Amino acid sequence: MMPAVSIRPATPDDAAAICAIYNPYVATTTISFEEEPVDCGDMARRIADVQALGLPWLVAEREGCLLGYAYATRWRARPAYRTSVESSVYLAREAAGRGAGTALYRALLEALRRQGVHMVIGGIAQPNAASVALHEKLGFRKVAHFSEVGRKFGRWVDVAYWELRLQD
Repeated sequence: MMPAVSIRPATPDDAAAICAIYNPYVATTTISFEEEPVDCGDMARRIADVQALGLPWLVAEREGCLLGYAYATRWRARPAYRTSVESSVYLAREAAGRGAGTALYRALLEALRRQGVHMVIGGIAQPNAASVALHEKLGFRKVAHFSEVGRKFGRWVDVAYWELRLQD
């Protein structure tokens, strides 16, 4: 039997492992619209910045090995948007399809619910069937599709948005 996945808040010490998960997405996919790898110092600052806003940045690990991470950022800067966030989740390729992403995302959503977040928005570069399936499994519904809003690897990329209401 495989050991359970544990989920905890990220620390700056996780930056290297997070970069190891994230940078292959940057280098080889249109899932991330970044075009240059992120260094450990910048990733540690990103973690600290999210947490300084009082928002969660979580990691999933099994037997001390980081499998993935998820976090939320403010949806928009203006005050009226304060109860809406955008979520992100990334898994190590070898962890995909084994339940870690679902457990991690559920933990993120529960943390956001406890904080009184009303709406979670997930933006997904298209196509990305695995991310769409994960979002819809957790109750998100598609609300928008923008054509050709990103350009990476010499081609146009669509982005679609899913939302999940956490509070009534």
